[in-house]
Amino acid sequence: MAEPTYLQPFVLPVADVEPERDGAIDVYRPGEEAGEPLPVVVFVHGGPLPPQLRPTPREWPVFRGYGSLAAGSGAIGITIDHPLHSPADYPVAADALADAVARARELPGADRDRVALWFFSGGGLLTADWIGGAPEWLRCVAASYPVLAPLPGWEVDARFRPAEALASAGSLPILLTRAGLEDAEIADGVGAFTAQAHQRGAHLDVIDVPEGRHSFDVLDHAPASRAAVTRAMSWVLRELRA
Repeated sequence: MAEPTYLQPFVLPVADVEPERDGAIDVYRPGEEAGEPLPVVVFVHGGPLPPQLRPTPREWPVFRGYGSLAAGSGAIGITIDHPLHSPADYPVAADALADAVARARELPGADRDRVALWFFSGGGLLTADWIGGAPEWLRCVAASYPVLAPLPGWEVDARFRPAEALASAGSLPILLTRAGLEDAEIADGVGAFTAQAHQRGAHLDVIDVPEGRHSFDVLDHAPASRAAVTRAMSWVLRELRA
């Protein structure tokens, strides 16, 4: 039997960092103590996912990889499990995310005024809360192969419309990493979001992975995938340190 996608290895070779578990969050720290507070990168998994799924997302190789990559780059990486088990669960998942971010900002050694949120797949709809009227401490939002509009058959609260949230995005830097071989229904939402961002003059940067599939960071072990992840992390760190 083929291994599930979520258990396949991260495309980028990184030195594994063992996280500290702090309740709802896993905390990846650089190996050496810093002399000043460190920026924070919170990684937000997708869904909906079955509630009984094990291991949970923060145990998946891809998120252990991203957390370790952040720590190896001089930031505090944060991974979480949020309860997005059906399209109706976006509000409760959003609350869990907000609680996790608040907890991360209070960690010893964390710079509470330099935070990035990085969303994946179905977690993309959760960007709407943060794009629309971002707090000053949120330095940027990144989204990799995100769902940016509800898929057919999804009954989702109207609050979770990232394209509409762009009206209040101001100068918030946003990074979109697009998979060239994305599922058509997801790609349509990404296209609509991108068009709206250009129309509104949003601060949007795009990284394209032309031959990448949805979840290219585990499915497509190729130089283009590794380069995209590396570029995205560099972009996030640049915004955090600006």
